[in-house]
Amino acid sequence: MNQAVETTMDPRTLDLSTPEHYERNGYPHAEWTWVRKHDPVFWYERDNVDPFWAITKHADIIEIGKQPHLFLNAPRLAVFTNDMPPPPEGAARHLLNMDPPEHARYRRITSGWFTPRAIRAMDEKVARVTREVLDEAAKKGGDTDFVRDISAPITIAVIAEMLGVPRSDWNLLFRWTNEIIAPQDPEFQRNASAEETLNAARIELFNYFSALSDERRARPTNDIVSVVANGKLEGEPLPVIELLSYYFLLVVAGNETTRNAMTGGMLAFIDNPGEWRKLQADESLLDSAVEEIVRWITPVIQFARTATQDYRLRGKTIREGQSVCLFYASANRDEEVFDHPFAFRVDRQPNPHIAFGMGEHVCLGAHLARLELRHAFAQLRKRLKSCERTAPEQRVRSSFVGGIKRAPMRWTLE
Repeated sequence: MNQAVETTMDPRTLDLSTPEHYERNGYPHAEWTWVRKHDPVFWYERDNVDPFWAITKHADIIEIGKQPHLFLNAPRLAVFTNDMPPPPEGAARHLLNMDPPEHARYRRITSGWFTPRAIRAMDEKVARVTREVLDEAAKKGGDTDFVRDISAPITIAVIAEMLGVPRSDWNLLFRWTNEIIAPQDPEFQRNASAEETLNAARIELFNYFSALSDERRARPTNDIVSVVANGKLEGEPLPVIELLSYYFLLVVAGNETTRNAMTGGMLAFIDNPGEWRKLQADESLLDSAVEEIVRWITPVIQFARTATQDYRLRGKTIREGQSVCLFYASANRDEEVFDHPFAFRVDRQPNPHIAFGMGEHVCLGAHLARLELRHAFAQLRKRLKSCERTAPEQRVRSSFVGGIKRAPMRWTLE
């Protein structure tokens, strides 16, 4: 959708939550555009999902995000349809479902690895990984799948090296990530239900990192697993569930979101060749191009919060205990914030997108994601001579992340 189109909608039937809708059609930008204009704090009640307030405007998401004591992450992390029941209580406890003050204490354990200074120190490593992946892709030539050949190998390699996972196990991370993020997708299900697929992947990941943690306690190395395994809170080791959930989050978030931003960014350039030529001609646009890619794709579509008391927003009363769903991908097309929001512009300034979240819960790995995207497109702008789609991309069945399973294309890569 390259421009906002005024479409007649029936608010009783418009679909914001069904994973199959996102899989078939991509993000529901037509629906979000209608809701932003006509009912931006929209009570969404359907048979297939527990009801929630859909928050679609940029300013409203910022307002809610700045008040973590009034709007809690727990107990509803995100909006999922009823065929994907929530995990058993206590099955996973990580930064995404922690609230203040606990959230800050756990975040500090690894925050030193993700500061701008620490990420700058990784510059050459990320450049090397990207170069090696592109070299392999160039050898194949011709037809490619950008996910299989470029974005997945880069993002898996970077997070795996940071964690200290040996190369022989990198494919495990890729499989677990897909099964955890999109267990409702038939391609990722293990001949089982979505719930069974998710639980099996979570348990396997927990068992793997439990063993790796034991190794790192005995013989620490310079990696994140060693930091978390030997981390302390008030002088005590991390409890087992919180310890293993930390790895759970880092594996999934460190791979899935950047992979989809990178893939979606490449597709955006194919669909907007003038913007690609603009970037090729001017290397100084790399940073603004990265920000536009992140705004345009917004890999994490939504998170939920739960009100701790009645709250008035745009004349509506959100009752204590009710859920709000923060649609970041809608906010990043807000006509009141972005000039021509449905235009992809590598030189967009200003670009106050909120794709990495905000406040206390701003993405821990935001600087790392930017570095990976910057190196990918810095090298592609020099080495890519031609590129075209050979078939439409295949999307993951998910209303939580904008996952792309396959992006077939034909290119000339030096």
